[in-house]
Amino acid sequence: MTLPTPQRGLQMRSLITPTGELELALHSVDVVPPKPTEVVVRVEAAPINPSDIGLLFGAADVDNTLAVTGTGAQAKATARVPERLMRAMAGRVGQALPCGNEGAGVVVAAGTSPAAQALVGKTVAMLGGAMYAQYRTIGEDQCLVLPPGTRPAEGASCFVNPLTALGMVETMRREGHKALVHTAAASNLGQMLNRICLADGVPLVNIVRKPEQADLLRKAGARYVCDSSAPSFLSDLTEALKATGATIAFDATGGGKLAGQILGCMEAALLSQAKDYSRYGSTTHKQVYLYGGLDTGPTEFHRNFGMAWGIGGWLLMPFLAKVGPQAAQALKQRVANELKTTFASHYTREVSLPEALQRDVILGYWKRATGEKYLINPSRGLAPAS
Repeated sequence: MTLPTPQRGLQMRSLITPTGELELALHSVDVVPPKPTEVVVRVEAAPINPSDIGLLFGAADVDNTLAVTGTGAQAKATARVPERLMRAMAGRVGQALPCGNEGAGVVVAAGTSPAAQALVGKTVAMLGGAMYAQYRTIGEDQCLVLPPGTRPAEGASCFVNPLTALGMVETMRREGHKALVHTAAASNLGQMLNRICLADGVPLVNIVRKPEQADLLRKAGARYVCDSSAPSFLSDLTEALKATGATIAFDATGGGKLAGQILGCMEAALLSQAKDYSRYGSTTHKQVYLYGGLDTGPTEFHRNFGMAWGIGGWLLMPFLAKVGPQAAQALKQRVANELKTTFASHYTREVSLPEALQRDVILGYWKRATGEKYLINPSRGLAPAS
């Protein structure tokens, strides 16, 4: 069984040229026929996550050099990559890379396997890249059938943010911690994490940057909220760490002093309850994972947190590979079961593929403002390519 499917479709791709120019444009590409265990999905919703921004723009100076030429499907956005940053982009120069980590839509064609055929006509969410496209051919095992009555927009963000939030809690448990800290906590992901921790009885320390973000989380039931713009931030954070015993943190900012400040406050909280003095500090391991790069500057810290500590990177896909398919499937099933409650996503604006290349729209999602999430609907406003 198949539904009407064209032979070609539009797909957004990002290219960095050897001369240091970023080009973001729509390309007409073949709709790849499905192999036996694959399906073809008409993509109707794909979010722009912070993790997508890095592939879309690389190291380009969007703020100062963004330009858009053409209109509609012929629009092209360009920006310059500073010469000093081109070395970091060497691995992708000359390659027009498809963008979009996750999405949702309707299965319109399938391979011959029973599992693939069973998905035809179903609304599914997908994780696997290249989602800013009218059609996506993908393995049936990379699809999650959405509950009846669920719109693609409601399921489009059911992988990256929900699984990241669940992965943080699972990492906390597997590494022997009892509470956790999260930065950029008023974000879409942060609000999900707050709901998970409230439901699971996990103490959570939320770090935000503005008083209104703190108010938002408190109204949502968060007990421990620390505003990094407040003069009392470090003492507030230390008191929250004393109360929760949190010794693991997930930091979305990446650069700057925040990761080191968290470690320092963890150490201060532990030492305030220590019975014996040690020149090497507390023996309890303190861990900060950097999982984002909202601050692209260097990560700075002062060694005021003893010797039992670590700063490292954390990414969703390596985490899922580490826990294995059975544990990963259990997390995905929880997302499906709580899609309209715990894992509900809200969007500031829905745009078509051509609209996503307009200057004002680009500047909107480029700034990655807390609480402002954009959704691309590749099926909106475009006739299928022939």
